[in-house]
Amino acid sequence: MFADFGTFAGALIMKQDEQAGFSTRAVHKGRGYAGTTGAVMPPVFLTSTFESGNAEGFDYTRSGNPNFRMLQESAASLEGARFATCFASGVSAITAVVSTLQSGDVVLAEENVYGCTYRLFDRVFAKFGLQVRYVDLSRRENWGEIGRLRPALVWLESPTNPLLKVLDLAGLGKAAARAGAPVLVDNTFASPWLQRPLELGATLSLSSTTKYVNGHSDCLAGIVATNDKGWQEKMIFAQKALGLQPSPFDAWLTTRGQRTLALRMERHCANALELARWLEKRKGVRMVRYPFLPSHPQYRLARRQMKGGSGIIIAELDCSAKAALAFCKRLKFFTMAESLGGVESLICHPASMTHASVPPEVRRKVGISDGLIRFSVGIEDVEDLIRDVDGALGGRKSQAPRSKLQRSSKALAGGRQTSNRSASNGE
Repeated sequence: MFADFGTFAGALIMKQDEQAGFSTRAVHKGRGYAGTTGAVMPPVFLTSTFESGNAEGFDYTRSGNPNFRMLQESAASLEGARFATCFASGVSAITAVVSTLQSGDVVLAEENVYGCTYRLFDRVFAKFGLQVRYVDLSRRENWGEIGRLRPALVWLESPTNPLLKVLDLAGLGKAAARAGAPVLVDNTFASPWLQRPLELGATLSLSSTTKYVNGHSDCLAGIVATNDKGWQEKMIFAQKALGLQPSPFDAWLTTRGQRTLALRMERHCANALELARWLEKRKGVRMVRYPFLPSHPQYRLARRQMKGGSGIIIAELDCSAKAALAFCKRLKFFTMAESLGGVESLICHPASMTHASVPPEVRRKVGISDGLIRFSVGIEDVEDLIRDVDGALGGRKSQAPRSKLQRSSKALAGGRQTSNRSASNGE
């Protein structure tokens, strides 16, 4: 009787866990291996080797570690996936997927991909016979290339890096399914809180968890999530055979960081939307693109497909590359750096930084101009960020207009000054 009750209770807990909300799962998944200590936070297993025959089946950290297992379990839950495999970085995750392909295989890729993805395709895997065709997949008339080429893999990003093109993942997934082609979506810019590619028809959801999922700019890691058992087996093999695993401590940091993903993304989205609206009205800024601005070419698609616009803005300044770099260096609260997704704001000049490995003619073709700037908007007070950008653009260093966030907080406090500003979800 007790055994039956235990089975029933376990099934009930699993069902409740599946029905729990995103933040609840983010906090409570990946908390195992505490043993009898009562530790609320899991330990870090800084060991390369495990005693043979242990009950959990571990042998050597390259092929598995408790911290990997906890991260993979929690990441899969947030992605809405059956499986997830962790890697040493986003590029390691990309390498793991591409390593499964054969010489002569064709990959059909969105033309605006992450610079390191392009470099891997062009300078590493091309030597082994991999063929990559780049197409503007934001245009529906180009989807016929999937059926014509019948690629071994369709490679997507949405929003793309750095141009923030939003692709119709559900539509592309259906087109690829008709051609029998698996679809990978690089979900780094969105995070699973804003967008879950597997629910939109993708075969694989890949993220550089270094960015939003960890959120604190203090470790490297990557994740590939899938519902396909065959692909999961390929990812586990690549993790072990190619030595693409993260360190146990980096896996621990990523598990810790993703617990606050929803809260951080709400603030990233709210800050970025307000800064983007302000930039659109600022003289000297030729173009602003942000998925939740009505001026974005795929605005309606973004609102349908994503929960918020994320924390990345691109702006094209009416200036040369030299002047654009000078602008970046004048900023106080935006650190000039190549990464994104941390709690701190960063500024990047793609032509000379993230996409410097892309040939200039290719950059110009896809729209990465010398004056293009990429903002990774952090969780600071948005008024300070606006004032910082205004000053760097040459405007008066006056008090920035009070935001709706600040006004709401002041009203709630009965007219008293307060710094406890609540954040919306970027609507």
